Amino acid sequence: MRKLLLLATLPIPALAQFTLYSCGATTKNYVVGAKLPPSGIFVKAAAGEWRHAGFNHPFVAALDYDRDDPSILYAAAGNGLLRVSDHGERWKILTGSDVTELLDVAVDPNAPGAIYFSHTAGIRVTHDRGATWGDASAGLHRKYTAALRVDRRRAGVLIAGNEEGIFRSEDGGKSWRLAGAAGIQVLHIEQSPHDACFWLAATEGSGLFASTDCGVTFESNGNLAVGRNVYDISFDPANSGRVAVAGWGIGVAISEDRGKTWQLRNQGLPAPTVWSVAFDPAKPGRIYASVHEEALYVSQDYGRTWTRDGLEGSAIYRMKFVPQGVTR
Repeated sequence: MRKLLLLATLPIPALAQFTLYSCGATTKNYVVGAKLPPSGIFVKAAAGEWRHAGFNHPFVAALDYDRDDPSILYAAAGNGLLRVSDHGERWKILTGSDVTELLDVAVDPNAPGAIYFSHTAGIRVTHDRGATWGDASAGLHRKYTAALRVDRRRAGVLIAGNEEGIFRSEDGGKSWRLAGAAGIQVLHIEQSPHDACFWLAATEGSGLFASTDCGVTFESNGNLAVGRNVYDISFDPANSGRVAVAGWGIGVAISEDRGKTWQLRNQGLPAPTVWSVAFDPAKPGRIYASVHEEALYVSQDYGRTWTRDGLEGSAIYRMKFVPQGVTR
């Protein structure tokens, strides 16, 4: 057991090749009732250009992938959970008309076939890749759940964020208990790829909360972004101390010491209104950031300078680097 725990805390090795997917909408100057501009899922091609993939969809909030077959993605969308394959071109909806407004999705890496998603009315789970679904939010008083992650160390251990704080389940969502940030709206949660016991949670107006005890408890992580909304968190796969967060009013902030101190790195960004941020696992120094209704930006020097990368006029809510090939 001790050996297995040690292995779980080691950094995940960077694989040679990844595909960058993003989900969002082209919203700048859009008028309700007009034809929807390219929206939904976008893929960055090997040559560097962005391609709109699959159907034109007005709201895709988050993505995750099947650890046994990374060519299969699961997308949390406004009309249900989508199974996406063939480089984003093939889509299949896995849920019924009773489920709408999905906000996050997480594939359990230790339980083949287990997928969880959160939405405005709670959390649901499948253990057979979407053939059947069950409720996984029993005991949560407020069902609106914006953030959801599965602990990569053990099957069925979940961390969720809703309108009343951060909650932890050790039985696949059958029961939950408060882990921190009581009474605070939680917007996003991430687990460090280097230290499986280190977690960060982003909130609405109350900054960041951190856990160093494997997600059992979360405490305030300082004064960064207090009074602002933090929408995304990205750990640098190449450096255990480097973390980036994105939000409105702060733009992009980067820490080199696991969140103890932060620097705002917005030189070259047109506005400090950033939805999402992501480190490139195959290229040290490269990081992407989505500026609301401006474009996707890229930095080659850890956010010290930025240039436009495409997706003009978009609001990109989440980005995901997906490995090419089987990871197990």
